[in-house]
Amino acid sequence: MEFDVVIVGAGPAGLSAACRVMQLAQEKEQAVTVCVVEKGSEVGAHTLSGAVLEPRAMEELFPNWQEMGAPLTTAVTQDNFFFYTSGKGAIKLPNIFIPPPTHNDGNYIVSMGNVCRWLAEQAENLGVEVYPGFAAAEVLFHDDGRVKGIATGDMGVSAEGEHKDSYMPGMELHAKYTLFAEGCRGHLGKQLIKHFALDEGKDPQHYGLGIKEIWEIPADKHQEGLVVHGLGWPLSESGSSGGAFLYHADSNQVYIGLITDLNYSNPHVSPYEEFQRWKHHPETLKYLEGGTRLSYGARAIAKGGLNSLPKMHFPGGLLIGCDAGTLNSVKIKGNHTAMKSGLIAAETVVEALSHGASAPADLEAYASNVEASWLHEELHSTRNFSGFMHKFGFMLGSAMVWIDQTIFRGKLPFTLNDTVPDYATLKPAAESKTIDYPKPDNTISFDRLSSVFLSNTNHEEDQPCHLTLADATIPLAKNLPMFDEPAQRYCPAGVYEIVEDPSGQRFQINAQNCVHCKTCDIKDPAQNINWVSPEGFGGPNYPNM
Repeated sequence: MEFDVVIVGAGPAGLSAACRVMQLAQEKEQAVTVCVVEKGSEVGAHTLSGAVLEPRAMEELFPNWQEMGAPLTTAVTQDNFFFYTSGKGAIKLPNIFIPPPTHNDGNYIVSMGNVCRWLAEQAENLGVEVYPGFAAAEVLFHDDGRVKGIATGDMGVSAEGEHKDSYMPGMELHAKYTLFAEGCRGHLGKQLIKHFALDEGKDPQHYGLGIKEIWEIPADKHQEGLVVHGLGWPLSESGSSGGAFLYHADSNQVYIGLITDLNYSNPHVSPYEEFQRWKHHPETLKYLEGGTRLSYGARAIAKGGLNSLPKMHFPGGLLIGCDAGTLNSVKIKGNHTAMKSGLIAAETVVEALSHGASAPADLEAYASNVEASWLHEELHSTRNFSGFMHKFGFMLGSAMVWIDQTIFRGKLPFTLNDTVPDYATLKPAAESKTIDYPKPDNTISFDRLSSVFLSNTNHEEDQPCHLTLADATIPLAKNLPMFDEPAQRYCPAGVYEIVEDPSGQRFQINAQNCVHCKTCDIKDPAQNINWVSPEGFGGPNYPNM
């Protein structure tokens, strides 16, 4: 199938790009065809976000979004920021100690899944073809090296690689330009970065693992519009960094979560268990007691910022949104920046298409268009965040961020680089303090398998494993003796296990549990695990996330 533009991923970046391409094409009276493919069973199925949305990009895309019924209805009414000193204590930080970008005046607590569903409706109304359930499995190239498009994965292939009765071959989708908007650690984006050396001269990307739940809480404990952020315990006990959030949405629901930076050094750390511990802190527990857990999910977050941002253009296409890593770590927000990257991509693409046969293969104008935008201004002003936090630790790093953002407004006359990739930060298990995580009480804290159940995760059982090992011996021969095989703990879905059987130990991959967070692809110390796309429709089905 031939299109002018193919977009991989129906998240905020991809859908914003799709809508804007059609808007501009219609304004210019250009005939442009746009197709969006999404691996989730529906738009929003794989969208996991806090989320507090800054509406800046939405206002640019749809200035009358309120009249159009966009699902941005819960305005932020109050900001609280805590430093958790221990499992019992916390200090509420005065606003003066909170960097200005972190304040949420004018922002909205939203379900980004629902925002994406709404954006998809607008895209289809504008003439975009949106295909959920189609996983982009392969990048296609022209003979001259330009990206030609993508191929979707075959359906109905058995675990042994044989065609089942339900076999349906994948489709090739060709385009003048292909936009990759897969989200953090997109598997095609990862390939493209390597293929075109897009990260040459850049810091390695840095990541966090965000784990989130939705709770329905008693009405007398609910404060619609309240935003709570926190730093410190429990991550501070292992010298790890990250932070927690608790957002009071509408209908007596709260979105809660913990982000664990994946540069942690202690291989005994389990981000999932850290999150379960945090829920028992009195400042969290006071909202959750008497409530009901409705949903669970997890997703990696690209948070390296400008220093880790690869070149986003290459012959035949663009990387946009979190596939490149446009999140603003200081704001703890990436949706508005992802949307803006999509808007700029659309403007660049439509301008190029207007030149017909003389349109450039490599959209080099995208780089200058980004640099001239508020997106670059934001990312440049927060470029030192990862360096401060990773080099100086939580206390001193936070102080440096405050000085940088509050006094200098992100204009310190230097750039602090962080050149150690997250997978290379682990210390040997023998040199690290073991962590005795408490058992779940099944009221506030829960085990991983019951959590995965709430994510509505499902994969066709008889299909090739989408979690592939470059060397099957490494988990037991190297990772286990050196790091106590950290995949057992960093995976928030219980995918990886060391199993004892009569023949000895074996490394088991429970691929059906996978929530597509990509942590294993990021944190494995041997870089031995490669995440590839499973069959379309597979993975989590997040309601209202």
